[in-house]
Amino acid sequence: MDARTPNKSPFHRTPAFPVLTLQLIVTLAVALVLWGFQGWIAGYSGLLGGLVALIPNSYFAFRVYRYSGARSARAIVGEFYSGEAGKLILTAVLFIAVWLGVKPLAVAAVFGGYLAVLAVGASALLIVKGFPKH
Repeated sequence: MDARTPNKSPFHRTPAFPVLTLQLIVTLAVALVLWGFQGWIAGYSGLLGGLVALIPNSYFAFRVYRYSGARSARAIVGEFYSGEAGKLILTAVLFIAVWLGVKPLAVAAVFGGYLAVLAVGASALLIVKGFPKH
């Protein structure tokens, strides 16, 4: 018997949506600030670093919020583990793609963008606390 209940709520109603939205805003803001103060290479490097964090986080959120309800608890836990594994693999692949495929690259800007987006994710509980529940 399959006890998984697909989540019928649109993705923009999930608690992950405001966090991902803020991560996108931070990614763009970091890229613009770096571009303004350090030049074009630092700007796109910061953008790439932010995307290296944002894309796997989006994948993880999609996987975790696929199912809902108490009957889906086992499926949700399974999605949590497979989503986290996929997120780690995707992060590694994206970092490798950036390092090997983008020249010239400002390494500090890549890590700055990446860490800025991770900081938003780390403060997710503060962001989601006020998320509307309707």
